[in-house]
Amino acid sequence: MRYGHFDDANCEYVVEKPNTPLPWINYLGTQKYCALISNTAGGYSFYEDPRERRILRYRYDNVPFDQGGRYLYIRNNKNKDIYSPTWQPVQKKLEKYECRHGLGYTSIASLYKGIKTKITYFVPMDENLEIWKVEIENKTKKNQDLTLFSFVEFCLWDAVGDSTNFQRTWSIGKAYCDGSTIIHDTLHKSWVDILAFFGASEKIDSFDCQRKNFLGNNGYNSLQKPKAVVDGRCSNSEAIGWAPVGSHCIKLKLASNQKKTMIFVLGVAPDEKKAKELVKKFTKVQTVDLELTAIKEYWKKNLSKIQVKTPDENVNSMLNIWNQYQCMQTFNWSRYASYYESGIGRGMGFRDSNQDTLGFVHIIPDKVKKRILDLASIQFEEGDTYHQYSPITGKGALYGYSDDHLWLIVSVSNYIKATGDWKILDEEIPFAEKEEMIPLQMGHHDHVDIQLKDEKHKKVKKATLYEHLKRAILFSWKNIGPHGFPKAGFADWNDCLNMVGKNGMAESVFVAELLVFAAREMISIASHKGLKKDKDFFENSLSEMASLVNEYAWDGEWYLRAFDDEGKPVGASTDKAAKIFLETQPWAVISGAASKDRAKICMDSVANHLETEKGIKLLHPSFKEYKPKLGEISTYPPGLKENGSVFCHTNPWVVIAECLLGHGDKAFKYYSATLPSAQNNVADVRKTEPYVYCQMIAGPDHPDFGEGKNSWLTGAASWSFVAAIQWIIGVRPDYNGLIVDPCLPKKWKEVELNITVRGVKYNIKIRNSFKVSKGVKFLKVDGQRADGCLIPYFKDGKEHKVEAILA
Repeated sequence: MRYGHFDDANCEYVVEKPNTPLPWINYLGTQKYCALISNTAGGYSFYEDPRERRILRYRYDNVPFDQGGRYLYIRNNKNKDIYSPTWQPVQKKLEKYECRHGLGYTSIASLYKGIKTKITYFVPMDENLEIWKVEIENKTKKNQDLTLFSFVEFCLWDAVGDSTNFQRTWSIGKAYCDGSTIIHDTLHKSWVDILAFFGASEKIDSFDCQRKNFLGNNGYNSLQKPKAVVDGRCSNSEAIGWAPVGSHCIKLKLASNQKKTMIFVLGVAPDEKKAKELVKKFTKVQTVDLELTAIKEYWKKNLSKIQVKTPDENVNSMLNIWNQYQCMQTFNWSRYASYYESGIGRGMGFRDSNQDTLGFVHIIPDKVKKRILDLASIQFEEGDTYHQYSPITGKGALYGYSDDHLWLIVSVSNYIKATGDWKILDEEIPFAEKEEMIPLQMGHHDHVDIQLKDEKHKKVKKATLYEHLKRAILFSWKNIGPHGFPKAGFADWNDCLNMVGKNGMAESVFVAELLVFAAREMISIASHKGLKKDKDFFENSLSEMASLVNEYAWDGEWYLRAFDDEGKPVGASTDKAAKIFLETQPWAVISGAASKDRAKICMDSVANHLETEKGIKLLHPSFKEYKPKLGEISTYPPGLKENGSVFCHTNPWVVIAECLLGHGDKAFKYYSATLPSAQNNVADVRKTEPYVYCQMIAGPDHPDFGEGKNSWLTGAASWSFVAAIQWIIGVRPDYNGLIVDPCLPKKWKEVELNITVRGVKYNIKIRNSFKVSKGVKFLKVDGQRADGCLIPYFKDGKEHKVEAILA
C-alpha cells in the first residue's frame, strides 16, 4: 500500500493521506534555525541547539502520536463546525488532502466543505525564523463567516528542564501579546540571549498565551477541541508561569470565490524591537514569495553539481534529489535532533560527522573543511578523541571508543581527493584536554551532559592536521591486545558491542581492518608531502596489520568480529548465536586486507547467511538471551537494532565490496533492497518515509520483518550515495584525477552522469552495449581516446565530455 508519490519535476514528495504509518517529516532551514515538520504540521523548532534553545515543545511519545506542532483551526461561525486544514490536531476527515515535502519547504493543502486551504512552511535563507504562508479560498457559492486560530506551544528553552523540573518550569514561563505579535520571553534572556516571537500579518480579534485558557476546562480539554476554538474567541490571557503558548484569533469573512492570503512568522530575535521589525518585513506577500524562490534556487544550484540518468527511476529520484538532500540534513545535525533523537541526550558524533562528510563535499566544500577542523580540535594528544561534542560550546564528551580517531583520516583523505586542498594538512589545530569521565555504561553511551553553558575544553597544545592524522594511527598501534589487534575499548563502530572486562584486553578485528584502510590513505598523503620515513611506517603498518587479520581472524569462511576480554573469538562458526557478523566481511575487502580468494569467500558467506529480501542483516543468528561479555547488543529483541536487524548504514559497505569484486548485479541487488524509493508501494510495511533512509529495518527474526525505524539522521545516507555514485556508476575523485570505473547491473545499457569536481563540470556517458558489469575498454575525453580509467583533473573551468566504453 502506498501513501504518496514522487514528483521529481518539482523536487517534491507528495503525501496523499494524512494518517501515514509514522509521521513523514521534512527539515526546514540551512543555517542556525531548524524546523522539523511532519505531513500533518507536527514537529518542533530550535535555534542552534535543540537542547538549550528549543523554541517549540514536542512530546515524542504522545498519545495521540505527533503532537504538538504548527497548528491552524478554522471555525464556521454559522454552524460552529471546526476543523484543522492540516488534519491534525482535530482529525476531521478532509475532502481533499495533499502534503508536498520539498527541498527546504513543506506545503499542506486541503479542502473541507468548500473551503480550500494551502499552508506553505519554510525558513528563509540566512534568517532565524520560519514563515507560514496561509492561502484560504471560499469555493462555495455562499459568503462564509469564519474564524481562524493559530496555535504553537513554547518550550522553555532548556528542553531537559522543560520536561523534568516542573517545580521550577511551571513558575518561569512568560508570554504576552503586543499588537499582532506574541512575545515569548521566559527567563528574560538570562539563560539565553534571545526571545521568541510569533507574529501575524492580520489584525487580531483576540489572543491566548496561556495553555489552560486556550484549552479550557482548567486545561483538561485536548488540542482536538479547545475551548477558545469552540467558543470562537480567545481570552486574551498572558502567561505568567505555567505553560506559555501562542494563539491568534482572526475573524475572516470571505465572499464566494474570494481568496485571502495571511502570513505568520515564528522565530527568535535579540529583543522585542527586532522581533517586530522581522514580523513587519516577512508578513509582506511579495517578500515571502521572493524568499521561497531563493530557497528553491539554492537547492537547484546545489543539486546540479551531481545529476544522473539511469534506466531506473527509483535510483534517479534518490540520487538526483532526496539522497543528496538527506546527506545535507545529516551533515547539519549529525544524530542530534530528529523524531527519534530528542536533541537532549547527545551532541554531534565524531565518528558520525566524519562519515557524514563523505557524500557531498562537492556541494559545500568550505563547510566540510570547517567541520573537519572542528572535529580535529576534540582529538587528544595521544591520538584518540572525544566521541561527541556540542557545536555551540565545543565541549566534548565520552571517550574510549576504539574506532573514532581513524574516521578523521577517512574524511580528510576524501576531502582532499574532492577538492585538491592539500593545504588543509598544514592547518594548526589544538588538541583537547582529556578530562576525568564517569565510566561508560551499557545503554547510556548516547546520553550524557556535554552542554554546560559557556564551558569549553582547554586546548593544551597545537599541531598540524597532518600530525593529528599521524597520531590517530599511532594511538591504535600503541593500544593493541594479545593478537596484535587494536583494543576494542568500550565499543567500536558497533556502539552496542561492549566487551569491556576486568582485563581490558578485548580486541576489534573491525578496527584492525579500518586501520589498514587508514594506513593506505596515509601512504598517499605522506608520499605527497615527501615524508619518506612516515610513508615507510604507514606501509609497514598496513602490511603488518593485514597479515595479522589473515593469520588470526580468518575463521575458514568468514572473518571473526573480535576477541573478547578472555581472548575468545566473537563471530565464530562455533558460536550458537552471532556466528557471523557483517562488518568485518566487506571491510576486509574495502581495506584490501583480504586476498582475492578470501574476499570472494567471505562475501559469499554474507550472501549465504546474512542476505534477506529487505537487505543484509548485521549478524546471524540473533541473540535470544543476554550475554554479559558482549553487552548491549544482546539486550535487544531478536531482529531489532544491532541484534540482527538490517542495519542500513552497513549495507552500502557490502555494495562497495561487491563492486570491488566486479559483481555488478549482486551489488545493485543489495543497493536496491534498502533503496527508500523502491519501497514506496509497500509503505505500510516499511512505515518510514519512502524518500529518505532509515537507520534500521526489522530483520527476519522479528515479527514485523521489513519495518523501518529511526529515519533521516543516519550514516546510511552518505554511504549509500557514495556506493551508488562512486562504485556502481563508478565515478570517484582520487588524488591525481577522476576515476571512471563502473560496476553496473548487466541489463543497464547506458548511464549518464554530470558531475562538478574541483570547479570543472564533467559530462560522462557510460555505454554498456556488451551487457557486462565491469571493465572499461577505453575512455574518450573530449573525443580523444584515452587508455585506463583515470582522467587527470582539468583546471580550465570548462565543461568536458567523457565517454566510457565497457566490454
